[in-house]
Amino acid sequence: MSEFTIRYVGDQALSVEFENEISMAVSRKVRALRRELARRDLPGLGELVPSYRALLIHYDPLTLHPEILIRAVTEAAEAMDPAGSAGGTVVEIPVLYEGEYAMDLEEIARFENKTVEEIIAIHSGCDHYVYMLGFAPGHPYAARFEHPFSIRRRSSPRVKIPAGSVAVQRDLSDIIPFELPCGWNVIGTTPVLICDYRKEDPFLLRPGDWIRHVPIDRAQFREIRRQVELGEYRCRRYEKEAVR
Repeated sequence: MSEFTIRYVGDQALSVEFENEISMAVSRKVRALRRELARRDLPGLGELVPSYRALLIHYDPLTLHPEILIRAVTEAAEAMDPAGSAGGTVVEIPVLYEGEYAMDLEEIARFENKTVEEIIAIHSGCDHYVYMLGFAPGHPYAARFEHPFSIRRRSSPRVKIPAGSVAVQRDLSDIIPFELPCGWNVIGTTPVLICDYRKEDPFLLRPGDWIRHVPIDRAQFREIRRQVELGEYRCRRYEKEAVR
């Protein structure tokens, strides 16, 4: 059984914490525990929120006693199968890597001693694993495991960057759901909505998904944005081969 620590977070939540590291192996444990607990459908069990290394479990203490929940967590941890989280869904995200939509792209290329075309090929040529959502609704924290950049956060964060901006540092790549402050480097922009409150399920991405950035030109950007505004655009999705 995986080792973990349970901590109380106020009187209506528990945090189940695994190894103190950011890794695919730990993420699989978090997702496997979430899946196993959800399957048990405990009365009083609330939202299950995964992060890099922990699962935050909301519950109603008037319905679900914390001792019963802790026992259920222990049983779920014994029964869970992290290997069952090895695959995942690939979501293709169109990205315009150009001009004012990619305000830091040339600087990234100079820093990495590569051409702009090489930077785009690196970023779009590797799938990015979504570890968690956080900071803002639907905001994905994603990473790739091949060809990390050397560039880090900017020394002076911007007060705001546009919604849809694709921002990077080292092996990480995020998509900004709304106009937000950000200290990362903007490599491109997507016309799709990462969080769309017109939908019953507003979030485009989930922990365990994989992002595949697909380069597009300005004409494609305008057409996709038009379809998004009409509520007609759907990102292509398919299952990824299990990653061991």
